[in-house]
Amino acid sequence: MKVSRSFAQYARYASFNVLGMVGLSCYILADTFFVAQGLGANGLTALNLAIPVYNLIHGTGLMLGMGGATQYSIAVGRKETDRLHQIFTHTLLLGAVLAVLFVLVGLLFSRPIAQLLGADNTVLPMTETYLHTLLLFAPAFLLNDIIICFVRNDGNPQLSMAAMITGSLSNVVLDYLFIFPLGMGMFGAVFATGLAPIISLCVLSLHFFRHKNGFRPARPKLSGKMAGKVFSLGFPSLVTEFSSGIVIILFNALLLSLAGNTAVAAYGVVANLSLVILAVFTGVAQGTQPLLSTAFGLKHFTQLKLLMRYAVLTVLVLSALFYLFILWQPDLIVSWFNSEQNAQLQETARQGLLLYFTGIFFAGINILLSIFFTSTEQSLPGQVVSLLRGLFLIVPAALLLSVWLGVPGIWLSFPAAELLTLVIGGWIYLRRRRKLGK
Repeated sequence: MKVSRSFAQYARYASFNVLGMVGLSCYILADTFFVAQGLGANGLTALNLAIPVYNLIHGTGLMLGMGGATQYSIAVGRKETDRLHQIFTHTLLLGAVLAVLFVLVGLLFSRPIAQLLGADNTVLPMTETYLHTLLLFAPAFLLNDIIICFVRNDGNPQLSMAAMITGSLSNVVLDYLFIFPLGMGMFGAVFATGLAPIISLCVLSLHFFRHKNGFRPARPKLSGKMAGKVFSLGFPSLVTEFSSGIVIILFNALLLSLAGNTAVAAYGVVANLSLVILAVFTGVAQGTQPLLSTAFGLKHFTQLKLLMRYAVLTVLVLSALFYLFILWQPDLIVSWFNSEQNAQLQETARQGLLLYFTGIFFAGINILLSIFFTSTEQSLPGQVVSLLRGLFLIVPAALLLSVWLGVPGIWLSFPAAELLTLVIGGWIYLRRRRKLGK
């Protein structure tokens, strides 16, 4: 009975969060599509140059949300009711400080940042407009990420999912409206993106209006230790988001030097599909996090291991299904993005799909390991796993394998980095599990 109840809880949280993350990743695909169709190659270039800044803002929001909400769930499990409101208040205060910094950067340094990211005179105006507006909306992005994480950890994963999907779909609709009928150009594209978290927050407000919230802002009793915990427990989420932007820049540069623009376009096919698949794995991990944190707080270590077993089996089954589909229909997948039927793009992307996605079997488990460590107040191992897979292994792997094998080496750098991370992370997990009632 206990096992079935644990599985039912796990299935509920994981499935709702997976749906929300898939909605989020699909809106990014739609965003890219509308910009490309409405603003052409220059608009798409400007958007791609600005992606690392979006990753930084979103990663910061997830760092605060995941770090604060993890502490919240652990405190709930330990029945430390006096700390619940303070954890939420400290997370909000940290978000407010960082939001002000982002806004100031947007007001004062949008043009230098656009130039630093590589915008030439052709795309500089659009890139500057996008960055300027995006950074001004940073408070909405940060607050949305924080509230989504706290609402999910407060026993309402359905509302978190609804907020993510509603915000994502509204962005798609507003993108079309602002870019095409209203002709607002790049400002319209980024304005639609900025309104999405505000619409999402409107949905999340139902959690408070129904008086179901176990957290609320309170008069702060400032604690450096509590603030530090928010940063340390949420740091892996920041690394995951920000490092993806750095890796995109690196892969584009290597592919451009080896095979030109067509290879970069082929990477766009691989990267877009990877975005969706990794979002599914992240959804499983983030959906499991509230249950892991609560079980840890209650010292229910058997349930903790059971939840991890469910999550690992889920990502392995999903990985097998994804890769079997890629093996079955690689040409069909590439054709969705290859409207001009470019033969070189078709073959390069096909090769990329078959090689690159062998790494998803390892990537899903690594994402779970990072969340597991964070959920059980083991911030250092979580940071190690995130840094290894996000930067410290994939960057040298791409540089070395590209010299040795050329373009195939770049595709293989992802599975190589994820496999090495799994070996190291799995070893740490087995050693640390002894401290959790083996």
